[in-house]
This record gives sequence, C-alpha cells and structure tokens, in this order.
Amino acid sequence: MRARAAALAVGLALLALTGCAGGSVAESSPTGAVSLPPHGAVTPSASPTGTPVDVPAAKWDAIAQDLADRGVTGTPTLVSSEAVTWNNGALGCPKPGGTYTQALIDGMRVVVSVEGKTYDYRFGADDAAKLCVQGVHG
Repeated sequence: MRARAAALAVGLALLALTGCAGGSVAESSPTGAVSLPPHGAVTPSASPTGTPVDVPAAKWDAIAQDLADRGVTGTPTLVSSEAVTWNNGALGCPKPGGTYTQALIDGMRVVVSVEGKTYDYRFGADDAAKLCVQGVHG
C-alpha cells in the first residue's frame, strides 16, 4: 500500500512539473479574412488551430486602440481568433530575461490584418491586448 501511495505521489509531482514547463502555441497561417464592424462581438470565419471564438467588443476595442497608438491606419480584418490556455504569463511571447506567472492562463489569440500586414494579439484573463512580434511581446 505504501509503495502504491509513493508511486502516486511521484506521478503527481511529475505531472505538476511538466504543467509548469514553458511552451508556445503553434504559429498558424491565415485561412481567410472577414471584414469587421468597429464595435460589438466579432465572429471569426475560420480558425486554423484551437477553438474558434467570438472576439468580445472590449478585446476588439483594445486591439483597435493598440493599432492606433502604433500609428497603424486602415480597417483591420479578422484572420483568426481562438481560445487558448497559455502555459504561463508570457502568453506564448516571452521577453528575453522576463519573469512570468507560472500557471495555466485561459485567454485568447486574435490575429488581424491591416493593409496586408498581420498582427498577432494575445490576451490573458483581462482585456489588455499584447502584440506578439516574432514570439516576443511588442
């Protein structure tokens, strides 16, 4: 009985350690863009990976504001949106030398396109848009 309990404890410890390991979400290619209204929930036409989800108005507004802050003009179109459980607080885009919460974080990945350029946004539990540029938050 003690051997079984010890084996169970070791198995749970290994599971906990592997759950905290870093990782990334696979990059995907656009599957078709749809025009977006300026406000309201946005529904993707398709998602290359993960579970397609609607983009809530607050998240869409955060993306639009971030693009405007970066001087990006033009109307964004939705390429894909998906529900993602991130491995840690880096949301799949760690900054070199950064430290992040080591916990599973439910969030979203939203990819938009403006005038031929693609923008990959990550969200955690809140509505703060984090632009991911080549695997690093921009």
